[in-house]
Amino acid sequence: MPREWLCTSAELAERGRAVGWDVLEYGRPQRAFVLRVDGVPRGWLNRCLHVPVEMDWNPGEFLDSERRYILCSIHGAAYDPTHGQCVGGPCGRGRLTPVTVAEEGGQVYWYPSRDIRPVPFDDVPPATPAAPPPAA
Repeated sequence: MPREWLCTSAELAERGRAVGWDVLEYGRPQRAFVLRVDGVPRGWLNRCLHVPVEMDWNPGEFLDSERRYILCSIHGAAYDPTHGQCVGGPCGRGRLTPVTVAEEGGQVYWYPSRDIRPVPFDDVPPATPAAPPPAA
């Protein structure tokens, strides 16, 4: 599948606010997010391993107060933002589900996979002209 545009590079400040978007994982709606860590955009599904809930404190806010870890707002599970590995809290030994992202020419894109796909949006069909009234 072709890459999908997400945002401009300028929208992702180092360890700042993330950009979120809708995806389908195995056909089910999910949220994903991308944030910049160590100069590189990193993409993840917005789903905690402990309890499958979205993790952001406020829209796009995932990092703890020191801007060091992705922190689940519900139970405090902490994840390393460079590789998604659980580093503390109730998330066990797992890691976040990655979403492939890349930066090119000042733009950030994501790459759908076999399991994570774009949400199809229906285009509004063009209006059909009304039929003329029947002849009297």
